[in-house]
Amino acid sequence: MQILPSLFQLGYLPIICAQRSLFSSPSPKAQGSTKLLRLDDCSLLTPTFDDLASALSSNQTLTELNLNNNELGDSGVEKLCKGLMNSSCKLEKLWLQNCNPELGTCCRESPFCDRAKPSLTDPHTGDNRLGTSGAKVLCEGLLDPNCQLQKLHLDYCELSARNAEDLSSVLHTKTSLIELNLSNNKLGDAAVKQLCGGLLDSNCKMQSLQLENCRITAGSCGDLGTVLSTKPSLRELCIGENKIGDAGAALLCQGVLNPNCKVEKLWLWECDFSAASCKDLANVIRTKESLKEMSLIGNDLKDEGMEHLCEGLKDPKAAIQSLWLRECGLTKACCKSVASVLSKNNSLKELQIGGNNLQDEGVAQICEGLMDPSCTLESIWLGNSELTSACCDKLATIIATSQCLTELEVSNNELKDKGVRKLCEAVRNPNCRLQQLILYDIFWSTKIDDELKALEESKPGFKAIF
Repeated sequence: MQILPSLFQLGYLPIICAQRSLFSSPSPKAQGSTKLLRLDDCSLLTPTFDDLASALSSNQTLTELNLNNNELGDSGVEKLCKGLMNSSCKLEKLWLQNCNPELGTCCRESPFCDRAKPSLTDPHTGDNRLGTSGAKVLCEGLLDPNCQLQKLHLDYCELSARNAEDLSSVLHTKTSLIELNLSNNKLGDAAVKQLCGGLLDSNCKMQSLQLENCRITAGSCGDLGTVLSTKPSLRELCIGENKIGDAGAALLCQGVLNPNCKVEKLWLWECDFSAASCKDLANVIRTKESLKEMSLIGNDLKDEGMEHLCEGLKDPKAAIQSLWLRECGLTKACCKSVASVLSKNNSLKELQIGGNNLQDEGVAQICEGLMDPSCTLESIWLGNSELTSACCDKLATIIATSQCLTELEVSNNELKDKGVRKLCEAVRNPNCRLQQLILYDIFWSTKIDDELKALEESKPGFKAIF
């Protein structure tokens, strides 16, 4: 590994790919212009980091370094920080996910907390054992007025409710911070309440907040709703895998409906919603023109809830572009309403509705909507929907004739050779605009393998993914 410094200093390595040869061939054009270095999953050893630190001190063009999934440990991180703290280092993005340092110790050396390293604005330190004490040290560094951190990723870092006060202080004072990921930490409602206090500060310019699987309930949703209604900078809220229930949904929707709310993305998967929540969610869909993406995956909405959502989607003011409804307890009974949406809604571009018991009959009805000349859908996911080859005639017609559909996913269905062959024949149609056909976990013969490969070769711009 003694080759590291010289290669860095000479400006080789345009991109280093994970799990491949560490170094690409030198190119005269690449010399002095290295921007991205990927060493993720490379089984790096501690002695390597002396060389890496030296290289970072010499290369002024490197702006992004990925070291994910290497056993750095404390000593590796500390050596790395020596290079990062050199005034010649201009690194902006650093990926240290799952590197197993005891960050409670090495956070004291953390370069993105130090006043001498304002260039580093986007460190990814998730999936490390930061712990309560490590997070406290980290927050103390973040409060330095010279720290210009923009994104803070602390997911899977073993944080607790005791970290909320320090994190809230950061939110009160750090105007540069626009993205915060605290997902998969045991925070709870009391901690979220404290965080919301920081988010409401006029100094806070937060744009993206991720609190998925943080043990919060409906008790947090009033505070989160207040943040949504008073913080127009907040464009993305992800609180999936929290049992907030229908009561929580009502409070959140109340905040979203406030004219001050400009949220564009709501990730609400596995939030214990029922059909009752869909009335409020449908009202949001028909009213909030800023909203572009919503995930409701894993909520037991059933056909009744889907009917409510469809009413919202058919409203002329509905502006949502991407809607994820996988595993929501839907059946073929709601598919006629879905088809009606596809024929009337001109904003929806992506619909993920797989993982539901739609069956061939339901998909046939959805295809009627896809065939409507007014339909503008570009991507539909129908995987794991209890389909057989019987629905493939309809799907083939869509593939061959639709001028807008570019992605179709039908994974984990019993299509077999007969069904897949029909889809392939449709792709060969010169009018076909499909770019991706996703076919994971479908059993077919080796002949179909050959046909799919030949199809890719004969159809530029088309990709079969299986």
